[in-house]
Parts: sequence; C-alpha cells; structure tokens
Amino acid sequence: MITRSASDAGAAGPVRRAWCRRALVAVAAASACAAVAGLLATGPANAAPPVPTARGDNPYEGATVYVNPEWSANAATVPGGAAVADQPTAIWLDSLATLHGPDAQTGRTMKLADHLDAARAQGADLVQLVLNNLPGRSCAREAGQGELAPGELDRYQREYVDTIVDIISDPAYAELRIVTVIEPDSLPNLVLHTGDRHDATWLCQQVLESGDYVRGVGYALAQLGELPNVYNYLDAGHHGRIGWDEDFMAVTDLMWRAANTEGARSADVHGFAVNVANYSVLHEEYFTVDDVINDQPVLQSRWVDWNSYVDELPFAEAVRKRFVRLGFDWDVGMLIDTSRNGWGGPERPTGPPDPDEQWWGVDDYVDSNRIDRRNSAAHWCNQTGAGLGERPTASPEPGVDAYAWIKPPGESDGSPEELPDAGGRQPDAMCDLYDDWDFEETGALQGGGLSGDWFPAHFEQLLANAHPPL
Repeated sequence: MITRSASDAGAAGPVRRAWCRRALVAVAAASACAAVAGLLATGPANAAPPVPTARGDNPYEGATVYVNPEWSANAATVPGGAAVADQPTAIWLDSLATLHGPDAQTGRTMKLADHLDAARAQGADLVQLVLNNLPGRSCAREAGQGELAPGELDRYQREYVDTIVDIISDPAYAELRIVTVIEPDSLPNLVLHTGDRHDATWLCQQVLESGDYVRGVGYALAQLGELPNVYNYLDAGHHGRIGWDEDFMAVTDLMWRAANTEGARSADVHGFAVNVANYSVLHEEYFTVDDVINDQPVLQSRWVDWNSYVDELPFAEAVRKRFVRLGFDWDVGMLIDTSRNGWGGPERPTGPPDPDEQWWGVDDYVDSNRIDRRNSAAHWCNQTGAGLGERPTASPEPGVDAYAWIKPPGESDGSPEELPDAGGRQPDAMCDLYDDWDFEETGALQGGGLSGDWFPAHFEQLLANAHPPL
C-alpha cells in the first residue's frame, strides 16, 4: 500500500548506505569551507548587492544555436543518427589545444575561432562553450584529469582564460551570444572529496589547499563577465551529487564565495547549470521522495539513500532559490543538460503503480517505478540503457533558460584501460564493470575510448532509448 508523507526530507537524519561517510559529513563540509574561507574574506553577509546586468534575460530566447559540424558528422555516421545530427551541442574547451587546434588526442580539428566563424556562416547567433581545464581538473575522477597540475593557476589564467577572452572579444564575433558553462563538477569536489570523507582523494585535497579551483573559477567569471555578449553559467552539480542538505548548503556557500573572488561579482553569473554530462532524469513521474511503503519511507530506500531529491527539475528550482537568497540576481536562470537523461526503451515504466499493489519492500517499489535505470545515481560513466533526453529547447519551465545538450551525446565519459594518445587523460575504475569502492556494478558500457573520444556503440543506445522518442 502506498501512502504519502508530508515529512521534511531533511529531518530524516543522515543515515546513508555509506554510513561512515555520513558520520563525518558535517566535519568534512565544515573543514572544506573553513579552508576556503581562509583564502577569501568575501561572503554572503558582507557582499555588496549585485549590479544589474545589461544583457538580455534569457540568451536562448529567439536564438539560433550553433551546431558543431564535427559532432554532427560523427552523429550522422551512426544508423539513425541523422535524425538528431542538426541539434546544437556545446563545444568543450578541455585543453589548450582546443583553443588553437587541432586536438590530436580526441581527433578534433577545429579551434575555437573556427567554431565562431562556422557559427556566423551557419547564421547562428548563440554558441555554447564549456570551460573545463582547471589545474588538477576532475580531481575526484581519473578519467577527466587534465593537462594542468595543482599550482599552475597562472597558466590557467594567462594561457587559457585570457586566450579565450582574446578570441571571443574579436569585434567580428560581437553579434554572437556566447554562453559559457564554467568548470563542470569542480567546486562540489572541494566539499565531497576532501577531509575525512570516505571517498576523499589526494588531488582534491591538494586543489582545496592551493585554492586553484576557487580562484580559477572567480578569475574566469570576472574576465568573461566584462564582455557584454557573454553569459556565464556556473556549474552546480546535480541532485545525486549534492542533494543531501548538508552537502547542498556547503557547496552553494562555496560557489557564492568563488563568484566573489579574483575580481568576480555576483552579477558576472547569469545563471547555473545542472546535470552537466550526467544522466539524472528531469522528473520521476511514478514515485516521490515523500512516498511511504509498508510504513517505510522511500527516503530509506537504497536508491534514494536519504537524498532530499530524486530528479533534476525540483533540484534545479531549489538551487535557483538558494542562490537568490545568497545574493545572486533574482532572475538568474538555469540550464539543464538533457543530452543523455531520456531513459526510454523497454525498461522505462509505462504508468503509475497500482495503489493497491503489494510490494516486497521500499526497494522493490522504487526500483520497479523509477525512470532512471542506473544502479546508483552516483554512476556516471557511459551508462548502459541511457537515452537521448529532451531536445534543446528555450524556456521549457519557469526559471529554466534552456534544456541544452551540453555533453555531446556519443562522446565517451572514459575507459577502464590505458590507451594511446591519452594527452593527460587517465583510465577510471568507474568505467569498468565494477567500481572499486563497494564492488557494485557500474552500469558502464564497455568498449569506449578515453574521455571525449567518439563512442558510436553508446550513441546507438542513446538513439534507441531516446525519450521523447525520435
């Protein structure tokens, strides 16, 4: 029997499957923020009111968004791929080579200026860029570690950010709206993978202590914020990363601080991006976090694991409200990456559960009715059974500037194997069949290349499981 509970998810208490992690969470979150606070004096209590921006409210409204011809050509080579080969995807600037071209590791031949020129030739007026090259990048994931080491903040600022600013500030590109997604998944790592956390890493601790992430993000926001045609969206993780109340508060506080250092101010942030390069569904249609099964709350299920959120739309709205309370402009907008969160196909539930059906327990109920078919919301590498999600759309929901394909579907998340031409990219155990922490199946489709390589077999699955269907 299904019942609904009005209980507050945050009041349930920090009981987690990885209970040792939750027992130390308050200490770790506090220590992470304390370390950053030592680097920064700015905070919500003493920050100046945000300066109104002269930019338009939503850059995606009425825009013709650039279609990357390199991604489009790859998509068209896969049977059925021509149906989506005309969709706009973001350009990932994840190495210095992507600015100057060619990038021998991933096979990309176009440099940043080539993309901007191609956008003008297409008649597009909006280009989506992802900045992804911090020193010690992806400190919690071996698959995405980049070319700059901790301590190379100056190179990041001068050779990377300043070069991007120089290129896109060319008067020839003044009519292009430039959407920048700033350093996906970086700042959450400073809370989630440092200190006494059970999954803390040496590299995340190094970048926390160096301040490279915080100062690098602040510098990028400040420099790009000076350009009138640039719209900065700061990455805010996803519900499976920071959906627990203490993590949510610690990470959002840290993001506010980063947006107010190195010359940045809150007005340099036009909005926030969630679910970047991830698989979380927009809305779980057939169960809620407040359901109770046989007197056991869904919160206690293995899948939910005491998380306050089970999907991205409610999480995105909560992120937006939180940032407005911290001091960001009241009309900040959200981007949600829907490139791989469709989860269609034969495994997708087709309707709500029968209210009189008997369930073996809360895990049976949730696993039978959830749309997201991953083994865990923490799994992120080339997920088997995933599908293309909502097509790129402007203003799909109140407060959401766009659904966007920020992660180009069909590009690999990583590989468990050492491969040639790595260019600083490492194999990652989460791309293997079982992860190293709890020996749980990762759900990763095997056979993919390193991060950013074209993975046609995964793209075939994304096409077959698209929702809405193609």
